[in-house]
Amino acid sequence: MNTTTRKEFIQASALLLGSLIIGSSFDFRKQPVLLSFSTLGCPDWTLEQITEFADKHGYRGIEIRGLQRQMDLNQCPEFNTTTNRKDTLSLMKRKGLQFVGLGSSANMHVEGGEREKNIAEAKRFIDLATEIHCPYIRVFPNNLPKDEEKKKVMERISKNLLELGDYASTKNVMVLMETHGDLTHSDDILEVMHEASHPHVGLVWDVCNMWTIYKESPALVYNKLRKYIHHTHIKDAKLVDGQPHYTLLGQGDVPIFEAIDALAKGGYKGYYSFEWEKLWHPEIAKPEIAIADYPVAMKRHFGF
Repeated sequence: MNTTTRKEFIQASALLLGSLIIGSSFDFRKQPVLLSFSTLGCPDWTLEQITEFADKHGYRGIEIRGLQRQMDLNQCPEFNTTTNRKDTLSLMKRKGLQFVGLGSSANMHVEGGEREKNIAEAKRFIDLATEIHCPYIRVFPNNLPKDEEKKKVMERISKNLLELGDYASTKNVMVLMETHGDLTHSDDILEVMHEASHPHVGLVWDVCNMWTIYKESPALVYNKLRKYIHHTHIKDAKLVDGQPHYTLLGQGDVPIFEAIDALAKGGYKGYYSFEWEKLWHPEIAKPEIAIADYPVAMKRHFGF
């Protein structure tokens, strides 16, 4: 596991100091702060419950990562027919909400028949995103093959992203790769994104996924990856025996507010999307607690 070197510490300090000097008149309260949450955090709620809760707690967007434990959104009644999609959009409009991302399960590191299966899934999500006016779909790498050269796998990820970018280019949708799994060091991500350079390809920056493994300064990471970041996953965790145990925002070890400040000061215009992984970690706090707490913590930090 890598740790922050003295050189990286000095670079991060310089970045933060520079932002204070250059942006001494920066006022968070003058910046629009768009909050959303992922449905991963409320796996048993209906869409009606989700939108009602979002409206009540000051959210502006919803990131759909499964509905009532169905991860293939095209199979969900809310999206499986033209009429149902129109009804869903009407519900979102009544609540003053918008879809900010669709979370597919498409893996970018696989090959052969698995590759074709995952590319097809991503394309179905792109088509759905077009129909419900959602700007992004999420894809990801996970556990990279141990018996294959890492560089070769990274080249395959870039190639797959380019294929999806071409497909999305006629759909008014962007394909965003989440910083996830075995691809969470900034240098590796930068290399993949450089090779996958495309106007319809970008990143979901999951700060926690990266920091809990490599402990890279979020200020340094942001400086490297900023031009690719179009969406974020915001969460916090305490490290116990090297493993993340998710906490409410600001109660963990992740320097999450360093990342949030870097985004805000860097002019980030997208959503700060709360990803509470309740579906994968049923032992963590109930969505009624965690999803309600997130906007309170964010408002406290931004001072509005």
